[in-house]
Amino acid sequence: MAKNSNNSIDEPLEKKLWKAADKLRKNMDAAEYKHVVLGLIFLKYISDAFEEQYEKLVAQKSDGADPEDKNEYTAENVFYVPQSARWKWLQGRAKLPTIGKDIDDAMDAIEKDNPKSLRGVLPKVYAQEKLDKQSLGGLVDMFSTATLGTKEAQSKDILGRVFEYFLGQFALAEGRKGGQFYTPTSVVKLLVEMLAPYEGRVFDPCCGSGGMFVQSEKFIVAHSDHYKKKNGNGLKINPKDRISIFGQESNQTTWRLCKMNLAIRGIGSDNIRWNNEGSFLNNAHKDLRADYVLANPPFNDSDWSGELLQNDARWSVLGQKIIPPAGNANYAWIMHFIYHLAPTGQAGFVLSKGALTTQTNNEGEIRKALIEKGLVDCIVNLPTKLFLNTQIPACLWFLSRNKTNGSPSTSSGQAFRDRKNEILFIDARNLGYLVNRRNRDLSEDDIKKIAGTYHNWRALTSSASCKYEDIPGFCKSESLDRVRELNYVLTPGRYVGLPDDEDDFNFVERFTSLKAELEKQLAEEEELNKKILENLNKIET
Repeated sequence: MAKNSNNSIDEPLEKKLWKAADKLRKNMDAAEYKHVVLGLIFLKYISDAFEEQYEKLVAQKSDGADPEDKNEYTAENVFYVPQSARWKWLQGRAKLPTIGKDIDDAMDAIEKDNPKSLRGVLPKVYAQEKLDKQSLGGLVDMFSTATLGTKEAQSKDILGRVFEYFLGQFALAEGRKGGQFYTPTSVVKLLVEMLAPYEGRVFDPCCGSGGMFVQSEKFIVAHSDHYKKKNGNGLKINPKDRISIFGQESNQTTWRLCKMNLAIRGIGSDNIRWNNEGSFLNNAHKDLRADYVLANPPFNDSDWSGELLQNDARWSVLGQKIIPPAGNANYAWIMHFIYHLAPTGQAGFVLSKGALTTQTNNEGEIRKALIEKGLVDCIVNLPTKLFLNTQIPACLWFLSRNKTNGSPSTSSGQAFRDRKNEILFIDARNLGYLVNRRNRDLSEDDIKKIAGTYHNWRALTSSASCKYEDIPGFCKSESLDRVRELNYVLTPGRYVGLPDDEDDFNFVERFTSLKAELEKQLAEEEELNKKILENLNKIET
């Protein structure tokens, strides 16, 4: 018993809050409950931040400060919270049957007072009949025990940890549908660590809940020494000024999650757009040329309206017009990413592993053109079971518009060696650890190993601490000539030394082949049965 008690005491705040919130969920669907809980977390955060600034202004009233002046809050990047929306007031009404309507009204009032960043973003779902008001009041009381928005809490990123943990738990609870708004943190961190977006324009055209942007900001904070070396040790770093973010999301509820996720971290989200047509039919950032593209598009999407876009300019980004197949959006996404890259831009994204080998409907021709244009920089084979919404094997692609950049070529001043005739292949399938029977995750050491290998490979100069070497079974720097010999197949196992049959398995192509084979057998059987019936009829007559 003592052991369990100690475990409970040592348990992180986010896990304690999740357990309590999950108990109060009762029979409510996770997809709906998600907005109830995350909306309250956001409300608690902005109320904490407001109250701290409010008390400060009260103490300064003799000097002319006005605690109810909205400008006093916006000047400090704090959301103004009207009286009827403040947490203390709502907590005092937590036991009343009207608490649901009170919270909906509070969300409305906050949006009206902060229209620029929050209009149409906050959930108003609390008055619905199926939401048990006693449980809702319990949630209000439970979140009252956590301090999320004060300066001290912000310095420890308490809210960020809680929000991120809750996003992951809801994605896990929702299963396949959860993956639409959530990419596992370790995968996002790996993408960001490999691309190293020190500064510039970061674009995600299928941004979900905004994890790529959040991780990019974390990267900048963690690597602030980069700017000190570049600009002098006296430089005061404001990471939020180093990147500008651009995004698009077709699911409105997910877009709202993204806007809240960014707002709680003080990241501007003016350029995060929503439309239900999506990035292909309604490209919200047509003129954007980004320094970095980071994305996890839907795997093997067959419903992307490709038949309506046969003459789109994006299909000519490789110097010739090659139309991606209407039945699978994988290569349409790749061409969309390239279309939006600046002349020195880089892209890192997730795709199903089948895209490394497929020859279906121009996909092989597009991959060949990507390789011959010198755009493919690195391919990473990922372990299985990383993603909550699919068991399809996945990989990471890294593209670079300029693989000859021996001099600083990006806004961050980074310089890499000439790699135009090489591609780095990394097979990370043996990395990671099992979280449970169904899910795997990458450790910090795994991320460092993969990202470090890529950084050492493309480094302009080599040293004892920054030296690349091929490692059989893990990584191989391969020439384009060798890739041509293997018919432009990009599966890392072909190059690092693992069995071809294990690494080249393509679920989609294998399924299509088996289906065609079965249909052929059924047709032959039907023809045989037809002949037997005809012969029987002849005998009877």
